[in-house]
Amino acid sequence: MEFKEVVAFHGHECPGLAIGYRAAEFAARQLQFNRAADEELVAIVENSSCAVDAIQMVLGCTFGKGNFIFRDYGKQVYSFFKRDDIQSLRVAVKWNSPAESEETAGMWQRFRSGDKAPEVVSVIKASKQKKIKEILRAADNDLFIVSRVQERLPDRAQIFASVTCSVCGEKCMEPKAIAGKDGALRCIPCNQTAV
Repeated sequence: MEFKEVVAFHGHECPGLAIGYRAAEFAARQLQFNRAADEELVAIVENSSCAVDAIQMVLGCTFGKGNFIFRDYGKQVYSFFKRDDIQSLRVAVKWNSPAESEETAGMWQRFRSGDKAPEVVSVIKASKQKKIKEILRAADNDLFIVSRVQERLPDRAQIFASVTCSVCGEKCMEPKAIAGKDGALRCIPCNQTAV
C-alpha cells in the first residue's frame, strides 16, 4: 500500500501518519504478512495518534474485527502478533525530529498556542513536509527499537445477541448488560447513573 492511500483514508499528511505507515510496513515485512482479512494479525497500539490510522489501513487491524487493541499509555509503541505461528514484534519509535531553526521553533510555539495566521501555517506545513520526507526515507534502525514480545492474545471475536436497556431503550451487547435488583437489564452508562 502506498503512503498516499493512507493519507486519503486519514484525511491529511502528517509526521505521525508517516511513522505509523513505516511501523506497519516494517511489521508486515518482518512478520512476512500482508493485510489481515480477519483476525489472523493482532495489533496493540499504545497511543491514539495519527499513526494508528496508518496501522489500521495498512495491516487491516480494526476494532470491529477485534484484532486492534488500544492501550492509552501515550507511548509511541506498536506491537504486532501473528496468530497462526505465534510470531510477534514490538516496535518503539526512537526517531527524533531534527532541530528546527529559531524562527520555525517560534512558529511552532505560536501554532500550538492557537495562532493560525497564514505565515504561521505556511512555516508549519513546510516543517511537517520536511519531517514526513525524512521519516519515509529513514532507515528502519533510525526509526525504531525492535523487540520480540510474548503476550496472551485476546480471544477471537464473538458475536453476541443484543438486548434492550430497560432505562434508555438502546441496544447493547448481552454480556455487557447488567441486571438490576429487579432483574431488568441496563447498559453500563444507565447502570452507573442508577440510584
